[in-house]
Amino acid sequence: MKQRYNYRIYPTSQQEQLLAQLFGCCRVVYNDGVALCQQIYKEGGKKPSNSELQKLLITQAKKTEKREWLSKVSAIPLQQSLNDFNIAYQNFFNSCQGKRKGKKVKPPKFKSRKSNQSARFTRGGFKVGQHKIKLAKIGKVKIIWSRKLPNPPSSATVIKDSASRYFISFVVETIPEKLPDNGQSVGIDLGIETFATLSNGQKIKSSKPLKKYQRKLRRCQRNLSRKKKGSKRDEKARKRVAKVHSKIKDTRTDFLHKLSTDIIRENQTIVLEDLNVSAMVKNRKLSKAISDLGWGTFRTLLEAKSVMYGREFIVIDRWIPTSQVCSNCGFNGGKKELNIREWTCINCGVVHDRDINASKNILVAGGHSETLNGRGAGRKTSIKLAVGDEASTHREIRFKHLSLFQ
Repeated sequence: MKQRYNYRIYPTSQQEQLLAQLFGCCRVVYNDGVALCQQIYKEGGKKPSNSELQKLLITQAKKTEKREWLSKVSAIPLQQSLNDFNIAYQNFFNSCQGKRKGKKVKPPKFKSRKSNQSARFTRGGFKVGQHKIKLAKIGKVKIIWSRKLPNPPSSATVIKDSASRYFISFVVETIPEKLPDNGQSVGIDLGIETFATLSNGQKIKSSKPLKKYQRKLRRCQRNLSRKKKGSKRDEKARKRVAKVHSKIKDTRTDFLHKLSTDIIRENQTIVLEDLNVSAMVKNRKLSKAISDLGWGTFRTLLEAKSVMYGREFIVIDRWIPTSQVCSNCGFNGGKKELNIREWTCINCGVVHDRDINASKNILVAGGHSETLNGRGAGRKTSIKLAVGDEASTHREIRFKHLSLFQ
């Protein structure tokens, strides 16, 4: 399977100017493709092929006075920019025809110089060294090897984020490492104050990076709002805000990566509840707290790493009443308010912690409980594998709970 390895690079001031020129050329070529296809669409024509676009927007454009500066940068990133443009249109066509799963994709838009900038080099456009990486028409750029590359990379993407940090991302072909089956299974209940509650009783507190840096972020944003748009001080203030946002993002990503890796290594089967996060963030009182947690990213990481390490990942239906049912006897005690963190089952008398009880029910719904009065055994399940291009496990489960009025 293919994996990405990201590293920090430190170009010199001269190399920064060359990279800025390269990013601008890639952006212009991409935007020229968008403008051309929009004009052809208005005239009732058909979108040109990728080879025709490259010939028209790169080869012939270099000979014109308006675009002669395209010849000052490497042609490889320009070609890759049009390849990305062609893939974007192909995804749009497949989405319109129903050949692409998920939400409908919109046609490509114009790229902005204010967003993240990137340029991709394929083999022949870069060379990996011990302390530096050589890029075509850029030179040798200092790189920090935080970890070794397992195999020679097939492509390298240079990225400049909104905080003016430079990174390089390699695509490497790797062989997934299958971990031995340890027979352990775990159900995970996600929450706000406690990020994850495991069925074994372990609770992981939320990192809440946005709440941690909110005071500093508010001060930087207030300072930015007072600057004159387009001035040098406005740009400096914008970078300060971007650095705070990057710190928040890096803190959250680091927490989610470490937690997902620990769960994957310690358990053979992971059961998670399907949460409708897009609807939950519409709650004006909880939207900021939910967005700060990164539930969607956590699920994506678990799905990808379960495929990588040979684990089983199960997502149960979101309508299963995991917080209402007693994990000891299966009695449904009805809906409970969010402020009720502990409750006693009126059928068997067991006192439950709300989150731990829900995580145990999630594990039972996944069909991997060994006890609990036989609950979780003998259920008919249908497995569907779909995580992007890789595989994951999804089970549709129907079972009956005891009710007070039955």
